[in-house]
Amino acid sequence: MNISVVIPLLNEQESLVELHDWIAKVMQSNRFSYEIIFIDDGSTDDSWQTIEALSQKNSNIKGIRFLRNFGKSQALHAGFEKAQGDVVITMDADLQDNPEEIPELYSMIANDKFDLVSGWKKKRYDSLLSKNMPSKLFNWAARKTSGVKLHDFNCGLKAYNKNVVKNIDVHGEMHRYIPVLSKNAGFSNIGEKVVLHQARKYGTTKFGMNRFVHGFLDLLTIWFISRFGRRPMHFFGALGAIMFFIGFAFTLYLGIDKLFLNTTGRLITQRPQFYIALSTMIIGTQFFIAGFLGEIILRTKEGKKRYLIKDELNL
Repeated sequence: MNISVVIPLLNEQESLVELHDWIAKVMQSNRFSYEIIFIDDGSTDDSWQTIEALSQKNSNIKGIRFLRNFGKSQALHAGFEKAQGDVVITMDADLQDNPEEIPELYSMIANDKFDLVSGWKKKRYDSLLSKNMPSKLFNWAARKTSGVKLHDFNCGLKAYNKNVVKNIDVHGEMHRYIPVLSKNAGFSNIGEKVVLHQARKYGTTKFGMNRFVHGFLDLLTIWFISRFGRRPMHFFGALGAIMFFIGFAFTLYLGIDKLFLNTTGRLITQRPQFYIALSTMIIGTQFFIAGFLGEIILRTKEGKKRYLIKDELNL
């Protein structure tokens, strides 16, 4: 199979038929073998009934229906698990992504050998204040933090080599950072393509301003996991050592001053340096304990791939 199109959706009944017809037309005109996997993320309208009707007309239509709304990351993960195509393309169901981009995205993966190609909505039809400006700030922060030089991390239109989607774990709300997850897994040949963005035709957006708050928090999470996910003691141990050293230095100063200088005549417990020393040594010890626990948890995880093998010889 050439292409799997994975489409997560929530209450997009009005756009599904038009989107299906558009994708099918592109696939047929380019003679692609394909499947379209719709993931209904707990819709409360008739989206699932529409998907069932489409599957009756087109055997290439497949569907997954969640019991409730679990989020876009979980929907993508479910679609990635079922995808069979050599190239996997994701897109949103709101008709803002253009299926005419599929042939070139496919070529960039199949012929140009990119691991991942991310769409770049260079010209957007969204509100300037509610989406455009926050999105620019978010993408700038993501580039600086992750080292992945993309202009639009959050574009739903992306293409992947099949090996990428089978070896990354998209969870929580990490769908925004799939390029970063791919890079961390060793798939570093990441490209970008300017894609057409269209105004929403039906319904309203399912995302509010809170997605940017969550996005920045997730960015911190993925930065930490990228840098210290396999060596938590390097982070917590370093902080613990610094804090403990500060506390020990204050303790040493107080001891010398009390025993040999006694410049103030006050009790040690009446001096602010005593509480600084006590607090920093306790915090430093806690950081050390957090690092040890992280290392223990990391080493006791089962069934988790620790590395990917590129080639094997005579096995």
